[in-house]
Amino acid sequence: MIFHTNRMTYKADLSDEQREAGVEMLRQSGAANPAVRSWIVGRNIGGDFEYDAVYVVDDLDGYWAYLNHPAHVHEELEGIPHLEKFVAFDVTDSDDPEVGEKIARLQARHLEENPEIAALIAQATSFTVPGGKGSAA
Repeated sequence: MIFHTNRMTYKADLSDEQREAGVEMLRQSGAANPAVRSWIVGRNIGGDFEYDAVYVVDDLDGYWAYLNHPAHVHEELEGIPHLEKFVAFDVTDSDDPEVGEKIARLQARHLEENPEIAALIAQATSFTVPGGKGSAA
């Protein structure tokens, strides 16, 4: 299993409605995607971010399906411009010593296939994911 965690803080000048719309897009990335086994979206407690979202997928195929699901792609296209800072990381029980590299390659491939998302990330103030800055959420 892979637990894909997104941590984010929205820009201070967003309205409450814009902020709630962003959180709802995070929820839809879990609820609408059949590759996501379980998920949670909520306020970050005791950390340096405003919200966290955790999506659980079975394996690398599920990770790829999560990245490319229309709800997630929509979230990236609409949500990235509203973020002040963003960090994603993964936790897995896989015994594969190359699983981190494989995840990073999936992230990179996702950007190659979605250059409009890559362009938004390139403009982001603070955006880090598995594989480094410039990879997709």
